[in-house]
Amino acid sequence: MTVLCRDCAAEYEVLPAGGRCPACRGTRLTEHAELGRLSIAHIDCDAFYAAVEKRDNPSLQSKPVIVGGGKRGVVAACCYVARIHGIHSAMPMFKARKLCPDAVVIRPNLEKYRDTSQKIRSMMRALTPLVEPLSLDEAFLDLTGTQKLHKATPAQSLVLLIRRIEKESGVTASVGLSYNKFLAKIASDLDKPRGFAVIGREEAKDFLADKPVKMLWGAGKVLCRQLEKDGIERIGDLRAFEEKELVKRYGSIGKRLFAFARGEDDRTISPSSGPKSISNETTFEADISDIEILKRRIWPLCEKVASRLKRSGLATAGVTVKLKTARFKLLTRTRQLAQPTQLAEAIYRGAVPLIEKEADVTAFRLIGIGASKLLDGEEADRPDLVNHDQVQGAQVERAIDAVREKFGTAAVGKGRSFKPQHKS
Repeated sequence: MTVLCRDCAAEYEVLPAGGRCPACRGTRLTEHAELGRLSIAHIDCDAFYAAVEKRDNPSLQSKPVIVGGGKRGVVAACCYVARIHGIHSAMPMFKARKLCPDAVVIRPNLEKYRDTSQKIRSMMRALTPLVEPLSLDEAFLDLTGTQKLHKATPAQSLVLLIRRIEKESGVTASVGLSYNKFLAKIASDLDKPRGFAVIGREEAKDFLADKPVKMLWGAGKVLCRQLEKDGIERIGDLRAFEEKELVKRYGSIGKRLFAFARGEDDRTISPSSGPKSISNETTFEADISDIEILKRRIWPLCEKVASRLKRSGLATAGVTVKLKTARFKLLTRTRQLAQPTQLAEAIYRGAVPLIEKEADVTAFRLIGIGASKLLDGEEADRPDLVNHDQVQGAQVERAIDAVREKFGTAAVGKGRSFKPQHKS
């Protein structure tokens, strides 16, 4: 049996007397027989958006904080104090406000969250090159073979990493350690916040047996309803079926169900080369059906997406428009662009036909724009000797970017970003 101190990373062969680490007197000890043999980890920052906001405003530390906004928006994130009141991510804002009227509501600041995420990602990559980000606040790490380099077991290295993240970024994180990705991700959610949970080979099947099927990776609401309808409510129930039968019943995901139910997952950790898409969206205070208003509302979103493309050194070869109706039906429409671009104007012109095609008399509560099929920025907006308007448009947009860089985003803008004034 190995005992790990989660405060200083010291390891012991037996549990110290009095339940305290002799090295630092800490009481956060983790004991597990396979601790020294596991090297696949999932790190999940605790209530990330809210934690960043509390870091930047210490007066919020003891208060319930919700990151979101608008009466018709949803909760992007909330702190653990807010969760006591029953609030959770993706909950409608009106319901969250009703559950906790005293909550401090803060509009999301994605640029700030991305900046913090990038710093944390750099700390992870200093530990191992095998880092697979899942989102801004979570990632897989493979620490196999790092023991000689860091002169520490993977478990010890993870403790030191989490301590560094907390000290340098001001947010806390939880660790799940196991022998594959599926179980590492489950483990990271077992002991939040500031948790360190371990699932070894010996206990995996017993651990999974009575867990609900919704815990399976990739098992969404539709699949879970189908499984429960077939009498499969617990993960252990899946072991009564052969792989072929599960594939026949549920399609290709049947193979994954068969493996996961037995604690097996052969997926490797693949370092991400960058984002697969860049998007931005907004929820309206009141439903909108007017096409011209929808086109005006999507323009600033195109500018934000274009700005992120430029900062990331990327270009997009396609645009995706996202529309959500007043009845919460989600529509997504994608269009290939004539050439890769970083320009808001080109993204906007690609989006307009998609909006015009869908917006007749339908009322929408949300609109979004996404840049898909991302390419290197060197491929973007190459000069066209025939299309002089395109060249001029690119020059104008870059001039606007330069002014905004110097004087702020509100310093200059295109006319379509302003609400028309009606004469009385």
